[in-house]
Amino acid sequence: MRTLIAATLAAALAAGSAVAADVKLPSQISWTAYGTTSSGYAQSVGLGNMLKGKYDVDLRIIPGKNDVSRMLPLKAKQSEICACGIASYFGQEGVFMFANDRWGPTPLYNLFNNIGRNGAALIVAGDLGVKSWADLKGKRVTWVKGSPALNLNATAVLAFGGLTWNDVQKVQVPGWGQSMQAIIDGQADAAYGSTISSKYNQISASPRSLLHVTFPHADKAAWQRAQAIAPHWYPVQVSNAVAIEKNTAGTPTYEGVGFPYPIFVSLPSLANETAYSLTKAVMENYESYKDAGPGMDGYQVKNQNLSWIFPYHPGAITYWKEIKKWTAENQANTDALLKRNEVLAAAWKAFKAMNVDEKSYESKWLDVRKQHLEAAGMPVPFPKPLEG
Repeated sequence: MRTLIAATLAAALAAGSAVAADVKLPSQISWTAYGTTSSGYAQSVGLGNMLKGKYDVDLRIIPGKNDVSRMLPLKAKQSEICACGIASYFGQEGVFMFANDRWGPTPLYNLFNNIGRNGAALIVAGDLGVKSWADLKGKRVTWVKGSPALNLNATAVLAFGGLTWNDVQKVQVPGWGQSMQAIIDGQADAAYGSTISSKYNQISASPRSLLHVTFPHADKAAWQRAQAIAPHWYPVQVSNAVAIEKNTAGTPTYEGVGFPYPIFVSLPSLANETAYSLTKAVMENYESYKDAGPGMDGYQVKNQNLSWIFPYHPGAITYWKEIKKWTAENQANTDALLKRNEVLAAAWKAFKAMNVDEKSYESKWLDVRKQHLEAAGMPVPFPKPLEG
């Protein structure tokens, strides 16, 4: 009898654990993404179809022209998640377009990311005769208003070639889509984007065509110049790109730059159950959406980097622990980043008490930020306002 009771109790406990680990999502989720012609938007559509088919969850995708417009719905709690670019890192650090009294450092939690075989760089018009990044001197390069991520990465690309914005013609555009269209229309010669953006098909088919310029991995000096501006960069062998054969190396794959995109982040207020369930749903249904858009292979569990530049959401951590992917190193990294967010918050509080005038607002904030981070023994990326 005792054996039967024990067995029944064990079964009940096991059933309770199984229920606790089920995917439980609200009937509707919203997240922000780049515009409708971006690879991030196309991937979001694929994930949305999976969520609807598997869990009867409606995904509302809010496209934004620039980094601020993608972060605003998250800050206003009109969307739960941002399928962001690297600008989410700038938001967390309170730099560039986020170095103002409406933003400041914004603590964010990571859930999962797309880390695929694609790269990101300035796409160059194919009719220029460019062979290296140095050849962009005197050419027209887009600057997207309100998009520090695009502009900082473009700045780093120029630095790789030993150039600054003073060496090129800056073409200001209101959004990412317009930056791509400017190449087709002959108004610009280069614009920043992912190598798998669907808009590249249109550029490739246009009379101007396109060119992928390589980032030679052996050029340590060039990498040092670029990473001084964009510390999130790392070398990758690009094997997934629109018209990949149109690269300056003339090889089936080429040496490029990479970092996760999209990056799925939320505010700390996102419910643990939602964070857990969404992470589980995306990671465990890869086979159902892997062909739904460009670069979907980056969502596989094996591709995830759980010790990156964001602390992980407790709900997501529950899932990563469940599948035995969460390590002591991952926890130490998240703990350190949570401490960093506390230091940034303290720096922001001290700065706000200074009543700094608008003209010197950004530079003074960056000085205070630097002082607090250095006092805590923490690195200080992005110590100055963005060039240009």
